[in-house]
Amino acid sequence: MRIPLLLTISMFINIVRIMPKFAKKSLTVFIYSILAGSTLLVFWQVRNFDFITLDDTAYVSENPHITTGLKTDNIIWAFTSRQVGNWHPLTGLSLMLDCQLFGPDPGWIHLVNVFFHIINTLLLFAVLKKMTGSLWPSALVAALFALHPMHTESVAWVSERKDVLSTLFFMLTLLAYYRYTQRQTKARYFPALLAFAFGLMAKPMLVTLPFVLLLLDYWPLGRFGTVKNKKMSVSQKSFGYLVLEKIPFFVLSAILSIITFFVQRSSGAVADIHNIPLQNRAANAVVSYAEYIGKMFWPANLAIFYPFPQAGLPTWQIAISILLLIAISVFVIRLGRQQKYLPAGWFFFAGTLVPVIGLVQVGDQALADRYTYIPYIGLFIMLAWGLSELFSRLPYRKFILGISATIVLAILATYSFRQVSYWKNTETIFSHAIDVTKGNYLAYTNLGDYLSRQGKIPLAIEHYRKSLHLQPNSSSVHNNLGFVLAIQGNYTQAIAHFTQAIQLEPDLAKAHKNLAKAFIAQGRFEQALDQLRQAVQINPNQPDFMNDLAFLMVTHPELEGSNANEAIRLAEQACKLTNHKNTTYLRTLAIAYSSEENFKDAIEQMKRILEIEPNNSDVKNNAAWIFATCPDSNMRNPSEAIRLARQACIATNYKNPGKLDTLGAAYASAGRFDEAVETMQKALSLIDQNDKLTFEQFQQHLDLYKASKPYIEARHKNRDVK
Repeated sequence: MRIPLLLTISMFINIVRIMPKFAKKSLTVFIYSILAGSTLLVFWQVRNFDFITLDDTAYVSENPHITTGLKTDNIIWAFTSRQVGNWHPLTGLSLMLDCQLFGPDPGWIHLVNVFFHIINTLLLFAVLKKMTGSLWPSALVAALFALHPMHTESVAWVSERKDVLSTLFFMLTLLAYYRYTQRQTKARYFPALLAFAFGLMAKPMLVTLPFVLLLLDYWPLGRFGTVKNKKMSVSQKSFGYLVLEKIPFFVLSAILSIITFFVQRSSGAVADIHNIPLQNRAANAVVSYAEYIGKMFWPANLAIFYPFPQAGLPTWQIAISILLLIAISVFVIRLGRQQKYLPAGWFFFAGTLVPVIGLVQVGDQALADRYTYIPYIGLFIMLAWGLSELFSRLPYRKFILGISATIVLAILATYSFRQVSYWKNTETIFSHAIDVTKGNYLAYTNLGDYLSRQGKIPLAIEHYRKSLHLQPNSSSVHNNLGFVLAIQGNYTQAIAHFTQAIQLEPDLAKAHKNLAKAFIAQGRFEQALDQLRQAVQINPNQPDFMNDLAFLMVTHPELEGSNANEAIRLAEQACKLTNHKNTTYLRTLAIAYSSEENFKDAIEQMKRILEIEPNNSDVKNNAAWIFATCPDSNMRNPSEAIRLARQACIATNYKNPGKLDTLGAAYASAGRFDEAVETMQKALSLIDQNDKLTFEQFQQHLDLYKASKPYIEARHKNRDVK
């Protein structure tokens, strides 16, 4: 904790100390270096961080479209799908590129977020310096942007790639727009519009950018009003002209707003207005504005999730928040004629927060730290230029303000360093959220998910029950609780929770899948088949659901509704979606081909599995069985059968009777009957005495080998794992 504080203080004091020795250009370069270095110092620790269960699994770690990198199908998917209730194709493409370059390594993906944050910081400094001609206020705004604890969420959370990426295009739009204002040509206008379009495709929150451009026209560009920018020559225009000039920007904003609303509503991200009345949302919006201001000055008790106050907010809190916002608005408007940066900064803050302030409630949060990533720039501008002007007559002003800013930034950097550390993994970030908030059902849920993955089932159940106590109608928590109860073998309670989840949310595909698994465990295969069909119907592009349905159909062909051709189609599609890299799906496809006696393609899938998992003894055993006993003589290969069967037996120390049975069949296929008999006798000695069916089957094989006859199946039977 002390290291970033001391290093940051040292770096900023050195700026003040050596400032007179530098030419202006050299000093600017030095400031760029300090901004980049201090930011990297705070966030470098993320290189060792893991994904978290909230959103990261859907965005990256369990999303085959992302983890398999940049492919034509994945690129099309990025532009045509909704990801966690949003449409932001460029964000998806950037994460695909990460996986293409580094694999699905969370450390590298985190560092790419840090890289974008550093670039955004440097661009912010460059834009403000160019537009205002003021070096130190611009540097202070950039430093606050880089080091403020409220911005750690946008950088340290993989899922918030959309924040740092969209802000990159936000900054590039401002830079291109500034160039356009210097010489107003179509060639300079188009890059600004293009950068804005890219930004919208990274995160739709940028829809307010056209209003930001109008604010910049007011200050610092001075394109309308009575005061021109003294640092540059800017032609002034009427307000009407400036609005018309932004029409293409407004059109893009309108289009993305409509797309975003329908995508979020169709995915269930937009909260039901009957569950959260308008007056509650409006009250929360007002209080959130006040809280964001407060957290800028005192960023304490920061959490990944702040529960929405379902019971409403105290009247006194709403009243104070309204009075605060009115007072600030009146203050900045009254001073706006002289101190134009005040209304520009204030309305920059207030305006850019509008899409996420909660009037249209998206998600269950009351507010979120990540929403301040761009809006805080407005408040930082008010502070930086306001302090510079307020103390303009103070003796040794630059030195005193420089030391004061250095101390404040060092404190912020130290607190950010600590806040970043909570993002190490699911357990640390949600345990912290429980510590600093009340009634945080989402934190309990995600801790339950984490503990479940760690195999700590009793603790996971405890956290899920705490979450349900706070939010009893959560379909996802009922589903998750049912899942861990099923792991314990408590299928009766598990089925009850899965059923409750489906009643609350009929289109919750995972609950249908999990209910099917519980039915299978109880031998209720017909009901399982029906649930898996519903899961695939709800989410036809989920390879897990396709694979499970295909596997059930080929392993239980007697079920009404089982269809071998459909099973093959589903298994093929699941493999295609995962670029034929998922061995579970390949295994199902191999079984499906075998069930239709398509042994050539079945063997091809097994070879693919062995390329990925060369020590998979089960697959070697299955391939050996086909080579030894296949009814198609063209597919039989006794020598290959012996080689693979031996490897499978060696891997199990010759203790697995099923694999010994395969080796016996391989020897018999090669005409080595003495070895086949010896192998089968050993297999029979290892069989459970209560397993009479297997014993009789193996005895029949032994009798054949004693008669010098190989075992050839009349019709191939699926022997998934012998």
